[in-house]
Amino acid sequence: MKCVAGSPHYRGAMRWEDREQSTNVEDRRGGDGGLVPVQLKGAAGLIVVIVGLLMGFDPNQIERALHTQVPGRAAAHRVADPGEERLASFTKVILRDTEVVWGDLFRRMGREYRAPVLVLFSDRVDSACGSAQSAMGPFYCPGDARVYIDLTFYRDMVRSLNAPGEFARAYVIAHEVGHHVQTLLGYTTQEHALAARLHHTANQASVQLELQADFLAGVWAHHGQERYHFLDPGDVDSALHAAFEIGDDRLQRKASGRVVPDSFTHGTSKQRVAAFTDGFRTGDVSRARMFLR
Repeated sequence: MKCVAGSPHYRGAMRWEDREQSTNVEDRRGGDGGLVPVQLKGAAGLIVVIVGLLMGFDPNQIERALHTQVPGRAAAHRVADPGEERLASFTKVILRDTEVVWGDLFRRMGREYRAPVLVLFSDRVDSACGSAQSAMGPFYCPGDARVYIDLTFYRDMVRSLNAPGEFARAYVIAHEVGHHVQTLLGYTTQEHALAARLHHTANQASVQLELQADFLAGVWAHHGQERYHFLDPGDVDSALHAAFEIGDDRLQRKASGRVVPDSFTHGTSKQRVAAFTDGFRTGDVSRARMFLR
């Protein structure tokens, strides 16, 4: 029986083992997550967008980055958990897939793709965007061009969001990399400038950028499937289900029984599913501009 978005029966698996892993990774698990502050030239006015997939966190509550930072040393002796290490390997493979796919797409646009660094952390982490707790979920920080994730979020996707499946996890990574892509292409700056000109709220701008990141995740999946053939029929359902479960309306309804559209920061379930689906269907990066409004 075919599942539909919103159903709890997704178990999408991917073909990812025995493929190249990214080396563009900082592993801060088991450490204090601490960073050494260093002044960042030209950081004034930098707009930070934090993606709170789990809690629907408002990025406007995060202070703008005034300093960049370099990682402190992680604990020297961390006992490896086989299950967690498998998730780490999976994440590094997906990151490498994004590096290859976006590198190729940027070359087609006559641009150079500068890949983000992946930071694996435990419990809390310091970034150029400030300190973050695991409960906020994965996020991208433009101040240091890093994607941050505590691998326990994958467990929370199953327990709290009812969003299992390996491709659902891949969607989360691709969404955060999508924020990096929109920063490189200037979309983040353009959206905030447009919002100011049209007197849109910060929340309205945030929704458009989040939906655009969903679209870009779909674009990556389109080209990744063409290159790696890593999906079986039905695997995309797990990503669509994850997108459905993290819509602002669904998260608010589950948390309080009420939906407050003016407080949305990521878009409705229907919008998020539609954005990813359009990107996956077309694979057309240029269509990302339609989210600038």
